[in-house]
Amino acid sequence: MTSTRIQVQVDGDTIVARRFGAVSDALTGPAGRPCVVMAHGFGATQDSGLFAFAEALAGAGAEVVTFDYRNFGESSGQPRQLVSLGGQVADYRAVIDHARRLDGVDPARIVAWGVSLAGGHVIRVAADDPQLAGVISLTPAADGLSVVSEMLRTFGPWHMLRVMAWGIRDVAAQLRRRPPVLIPIVGAPGEVAGLGAEGAVDEMLRIAGPTWRNEFAARMVLVMGNHRPIASAKRVRCPALVQIADLDRTAPPAAATTAATRMRATVHHYPCDHFDVYPGAEWHERVVEDQVRFLERMLVPSAPLDRATT
Repeated sequence: MTSTRIQVQVDGDTIVARRFGAVSDALTGPAGRPCVVMAHGFGATQDSGLFAFAEALAGAGAEVVTFDYRNFGESSGQPRQLVSLGGQVADYRAVIDHARRLDGVDPARIVAWGVSLAGGHVIRVAADDPQLAGVISLTPAADGLSVVSEMLRTFGPWHMLRVMAWGIRDVAAQLRRRPPVLIPIVGAPGEVAGLGAEGAVDEMLRIAGPTWRNEFAARMVLVMGNHRPIASAKRVRCPALVQIADLDRTAPPAAATTAATRMRATVHHYPCDHFDVYPGAEWHERVVEDQVRFLERMLVPSAPLDRATT
């Protein structure tokens, strides 16, 4: 499936996005077609597994817009490889606003889609945007404190101190106006990296696209505990689908379950790990099927909105 390159301007930077046109009229209404806006997780780019999700949802009748956050992939922004929690949420809002103005898109039927870290971002976005038609949150990192606690439990305090030391070095470099201190996004267990679960390196390399780089500005590790979409979940009013990997060693499933309960979301559980939902993995097709059914249920113009929980 081909896509169209589009650009969104945010504070002097350019977000590069891809539009996948609907290939079915199943969800088309008098005002146009629904649009799903999606972005990736921690340090990942849109060419690293997102396009397969986009093509599947476009096949079901939705317009889909994928994008790279500022500082990553095809988008502009400095310094490169800097994960900004607030900045990424702002990027979502900007792309959603742009999607509402696209030709053929029904502005009242916009869905925010996110995976991993972005699975938390879309909760925050939905909490502050009552006009959203829906949310899909896949294997969400819903609570940064839970992520940090899981890393501490798995790798121990000495490892956490090593990681934090690199974060402090990066902050010091920032204060001296020097380039960021970069550490790997994924690494082997025990290595200084953002994600260190067994097998994470191989799984990420399997889906990585040409613009992905295995590095990020280390200062992010000092603020991960501030990533708390779970605190906003109760304010989400639109229909939501939360898809939880029960064996997830990266995004704690208990926090995702709590957030989903507060959102009164439709919930699907899968007996798999964090990376098992991506293209080519065992649970990808099932995850996509559940997303399509969710969209069909809530976005068909003649169908009532449904907030059922499964």
